[in-house]
Amino acid sequence: MNLQSQSTRNITTATVETTAVVGVWYAVGAFLAWGILPIYWKMLKQVTPLEILAHRFIWSLVFVVLILTISRRWSELKSLVLQPKKLLLAALCSVLVCANWGVYIWAVNSNHILDASLGYYINPLLSVCLGMLILRERLNFWQLVALLIAVTGVLFFTIVYGKIPWIALSLALTFGLYGLFKKMANIGAMTGLAIETTIMTPVALGYLFWLQRRGLAAFGNSPLWVTLLLVGAGVVTAVPMVWFARATQLVPLSVVGFTQYLTPTMTLILGVFLYQEPFTSVQFVGFSAIWLALALFSCSQLKFLCKWQPEKFRRLERVDIPATEEI
Repeated sequence: MNLQSQSTRNITTATVETTAVVGVWYAVGAFLAWGILPIYWKMLKQVTPLEILAHRFIWSLVFVVLILTISRRWSELKSLVLQPKKLLLAALCSVLVCANWGVYIWAVNSNHILDASLGYYINPLLSVCLGMLILRERLNFWQLVALLIAVTGVLFFTIVYGKIPWIALSLALTFGLYGLFKKMANIGAMTGLAIETTIMTPVALGYLFWLQRRGLAAFGNSPLWVTLLLVGAGVVTAVPMVWFARATQLVPLSVVGFTQYLTPTMTLILGVFLYQEPFTSVQFVGFSAIWLALALFSCSQLKFLCKWQPEKFRRLERVDIPATEEI
């Protein structure tokens, strides 16, 4: 009996470990896919960002509908339709995802990949700030210090360049608010994407019809590979989302939270080494402030750091590193 119990425990442990490894690979795959997405949009540089955005919504909806049909998950969507409050939040998410995708595509194809990378480095910290201000989530001393360092980095960019880094901040803000509203609505990744793309698709179709009438559309009037890439925009949007959703089911969110930094890191590498965007000493200083803030925030729950903080902070609730969805 003891041998049988031991054998059962060993099998269970092995299964859990295997599941965790699979979950980590799903997370890594999702964030790496999002990280190399600039390559895809760069191949469509001759197409206007608005047309790319419209096709991304339309073909994402087509692909998501296919996934929901195959996985037989239409019941989730039906239950959501009967909840007006969640539908309103989903509509807000749709507007935010439209703004986020649009700015990101424009930034990539206008040689502002480093600004986009900075935005997604800032996002986790901005998400924490939104949680503190709106959801009344409490932070410990080192997490607050991390936020102050990040703010200092943004102010540094603003003072040196004489303008607010609006691309980075708009990406971080739309992404952060998107995650906040998704959390408030408690909508699954694929179900949410289905609703969000459904809401924006009529607008996208109207815009594409307007382009076609004036002979300005790239779709169908360009080489076949351009048309296929526009159709594929739905696949490159939905597949990483499926992987991300699967990862969140198999591993703790804290693990997913650490792997999310792969996306801006890959984007930064592509911008500097593949597309030769200048990475000056000024940018290095600003990015370093953000990296330091992220490192401090990521380590803020370690015991030795928790001991080195003012007494009044020691009783605060633990705040996990937020895992955000790329949109």
